[in-house]
Amino acid sequence: MVSTAQLTIIPPSRPLSGRVSPPGSKSITNRALLLAGLAKGTSRLTGALKSDDTRYMAEALRAMGVTIDEPNDTTFIVTGSGRLQAPSAPLFLGNAGTATRFLTAAAALVDGKVVVDGDQHMRKRPIAPLVEALRSLGIDATAETGCPPVTINGKGPIEIGKVTIDGGLSSQYVSALLMMAPCGTGPVEIELTGEHIGALGYIDLTVAAMRAFGAKVERTSPKTWRVEPTGYTATDFAVEPDASAATYLWAAEVLTGGRIDLGTPAGEFSQPDARAHDIISKFPHLPAVIDGSQMQDAVPTLAVLAAFNETPVRFVGIANLRVKECDRIRALSIGLTNIAADLAREEGDDLIVASDPSLVGKTLPASIDTFADHRIAMSFALAGLKIKGITILDPGCVAKTYPDYWRALASLGVEYEGEEAL
Repeated sequence: MVSTAQLTIIPPSRPLSGRVSPPGSKSITNRALLLAGLAKGTSRLTGALKSDDTRYMAEALRAMGVTIDEPNDTTFIVTGSGRLQAPSAPLFLGNAGTATRFLTAAAALVDGKVVVDGDQHMRKRPIAPLVEALRSLGIDATAETGCPPVTINGKGPIEIGKVTIDGGLSSQYVSALLMMAPCGTGPVEIELTGEHIGALGYIDLTVAAMRAFGAKVERTSPKTWRVEPTGYTATDFAVEPDASAATYLWAAEVLTGGRIDLGTPAGEFSQPDARAHDIISKFPHLPAVIDGSQMQDAVPTLAVLAAFNETPVRFVGIANLRVKECDRIRALSIGLTNIAADLAREEGDDLIVASDPSLVGKTLPASIDTFADHRIAMSFALAGLKIKGITILDPGCVAKTYPDYWRALASLGVEYEGEEAL
C-alpha cells in the first residue's frame, strides 16, 4: 500500500543545538540477533535498535524456534538451542536486506524447508550470487528471478570446505556465509572473486561480532577468510550507536552552524559510515570527488549536503546504490533536480551535484519522492533546513531504521507542517 502522508519542513531560524542519542546500529543489531539465535544459551543484547528491519529479523528467528524477550526499548534477550528449526510458514522480511541475506545462508543449516521472502521492493533486490554460492556447496537453494523469494531445502549442518562468492553487488553475501560457517561440521575457507566488493568495513563488523560470540575467524589473505567449526557461545553484547544515522545529525550541525552532542565521538564508531564525518567537517569545501564505495549509506547525506557546497561534487564508486532499497542514485538525482533544475545529474553510475550556496533561504516548493526509502527521506530533510517548501512524501518510511528521526530533529528545534503524518 502506497502511503499518502507527507511532511513539510520549516527551516529553523537558529542553529540546531542540543543532545540527540542516535539509535543502535541496524547493521550490528541484526548481526548480533542472528549470532545469538545460533548460539546455545541466553544472550543479552543492549543498546540495540528496535525498528522495522530488526523486528523482521527477530520475528523470523522466533519462527525458527528462538526465544526472544524485549524487556525495554533497547534490549533483546535471546535464548537459542544452538540449532534453528524449520518455520511453519515463509519468513516475511519486508525490505530488510541484512535480514534477508543473512537468513538465506543460515537457513541452509536447518533440517527442512525455509522460504525467505520480502515485500515488493525486496523482490527486486538481487540475491543470485549468494544463492549460487550455496548451490556450489550442494545446498538445494533456488531463487527463480534472481531476487527473493528464495527456497532452501536444508539438511542440517553441512561440511562446507571451501566456497567462493562474488561480493561485488553486496558485502552482505560475504557476511552471510561467514556467519553460517562456524555451524558447519569442519573448517571453512571463504574466498572472494571479482575485483570489487561492497563496503569491506561491514565484513570487519561481521567478523568482530562473530568473535564476540566465540567464533574463530582468520583473514588469511586480502580476499580469503578461514573459519573454524566452533559454533557460537551465548554472551552479553553491547550494540554501538548507528553511524549511518549519525551522518544526518553531523550534517545538520554544519548546515545550521549548530552544535549537536551525539553522546559518542565520531572516532569511537567502528562502522564504515563514520568515515563520512571527516568529509562533512570540511563543508562548505567538500572534496571535488567523493568515493562512496566504502561508506555507501552515507552517500545520500553527503549528496544533499553537497547541494549547498561552494563547488560541485562528483560521487564515484556508488554503483551498488542502484540495488539498495531503491535506486538511490536515481532517487537523489530526481529529488535534487525537483528542488532546482540542473542541480544534479547522472553520468553512468556517478552522481554529479552541481552545488549552489545561493539556494539557502529561498522558497522552492518541492515534493520529494522517497521511493519508500528511509535514507532518501532522512537525507532530504537536510535540504529542508535551509530551503522553504521541502515536503517529504511517505515520511513514515524512516521507521525502517530510525523510528524517532522526526522527533529527534524536533527536539533540536525543527518544526513541521503536516505533523499528523507522523
